[in-house]
Amino acid sequence: MTAGRWQLAHGRHLGLGGKAVVVGILNVTPDSFSDGGLFDAPETALVQARRMIGEGAAIIDVGGESTRPGAAAISATEEQARILPVIEALARAGEVLISVDTYRADTARLAVAAGAHIVNDVWGLQREPDIARVAAETGAGLVIMHTGRDREKLPDVIADQLAFLGKSLEIGRGQGVADDQIVLDPGFGFAKETAEENLDLMARFSELDALGFPLMAGTSRKRFIGTVTGRDAADRAAGTAATSVILRLKGAHLFRVHDVAINVDALAVADAMLARETGSER
Repeated sequence: MTAGRWQLAHGRHLGLGGKAVVVGILNVTPDSFSDGGLFDAPETALVQARRMIGEGAAIIDVGGESTRPGAAAISATEEQARILPVIEALARAGEVLISVDTYRADTARLAVAAGAHIVNDVWGLQREPDIARVAAETGAGLVIMHTGRDREKLPDVIADQLAFLGKSLEIGRGQGVADDQIVLDPGFGFAKETAEENLDLMARFSELDALGFPLMAGTSRKRFIGTVTGRDAADRAAGTAATSVILRLKGAHLFRVHDVAINVDALAVADAMLARETGSER
């Protein structure tokens, strides 16, 4: 598992590789698939953020628009009104690294100005390519996610990853994003239509090392976990933790989750085993 230094906005950086990094999901939305409406007021959002920080989240990922299938689109103005007060408050506290979950270049620019260190684009720079320019100009870390939405996918799950993310990397580099700003996310659940497709992606996850970038896993509470376990979204913490351990052993560096504590503990065990296996202190 290759260690690296992830360059972030505001002169920050984060070491990746030695230990798993947990990213706490903070959906400031009324309609996200498993926690919509729970944290859509700034006060409740900040309470949740502080709880996740206390449980071991190194990054809080703030999103203002639901990405679940069939979710209603909102305007950039509404998205910004939801997230910017939360980002500003977290930045003032200075307790944690902050990520903004958006595909809009204008929202990303305002979020970084408000204190965000990372831009997380679920459309892999391919919906608003100018978001890459924002990362280049601000020095923000950039999470480039794979999606199969609104296009024809290749039949092989890894071939599609390599083709889509390869195009995204061309966009990012063309806009001036440095390689050490980039983390890739294979986008579990984003137009991976069946449990089998998601499980195949998990089984072959280590093949993504061919791209040469740190990897984020975002399996939290996803439908395929429910298919396997028979549990509703809010009851998938244990199943999520199992996927986190599997993906850590297959090379993932960051884990974007709703349920921080159980994943922190599960990943600590995975890291301890990896340290014994390699004979190194992690």
